[in-house]
Amino acid sequence: MKIGIIGATGNAGRAIVIQALSRGHEATAIVRDPSKAAEVLGADVPVLARDAFDLTAEDLRTFDVVVNAFATAPNHARRHVDLARELVELTRGNESPRLVFILGAGSLRTDGDHHLLIEDLRQMPGADAWVSIPENQLRELEYLRSVTDVDWVGISPSAQFEPGEARGVVLGTDELLVAGDGTSHTTTGTMAVAILDEIEHPAHRRQRFTVGDR
Repeated sequence: MKIGIIGATGNAGRAIVIQALSRGHEATAIVRDPSKAAEVLGADVPVLARDAFDLTAEDLRTFDVVVNAFATAPNHARRHVDLARELVELTRGNESPRLVFILGAGSLRTDGDHHLLIEDLRQMPGADAWVSIPENQLRELEYLRSVTDVDWVGISPSAQFEPGEARGVVLGTDELLVAGDGTSHTTTGTMAVAILDEIEHPAHRRQRFTVGDR
């Protein structure tokens, strides 16, 4: 399949590119800086040099799937929602790619009362400096859940999302997952495996699921 990865030079995006190529797919890095893509991914990975907000419907129609691994600074966190809206508008209609969104863990439920994890995140020391990101990823999911005419899927990691090799894949729906060591974490490698599994064998349509390390 032809897979475009927005944010391909980030930790999650790079893992997705590597996983896609290892399975024989055509992976294209959608990035602003081609030289950085060559440095991070190697010169052989095709690049579409484009700011994510400058993508066109014609750009996206060249792919079977577009994975949104977009990341931004906390003071621009609202752009998570803005980009989701842009991509949805560009893919309405025929011959459009499937959209895959990496979302945050803040929208997952946890503990016996099943409250949203974002409530705990807001109470953490220093949260004011970064909590806008999971808050806006929650808004992104709320927006996506209103979209019924585009083929999208969202995937949330566990509480800790960190670079690393795949450690086995455990899937869930809306509850925060806990790994075998008693903590909640997902590596970028585990996320990449789950995303490619979903791309190859779609099991979730217009819904979010979560993935954690085993």
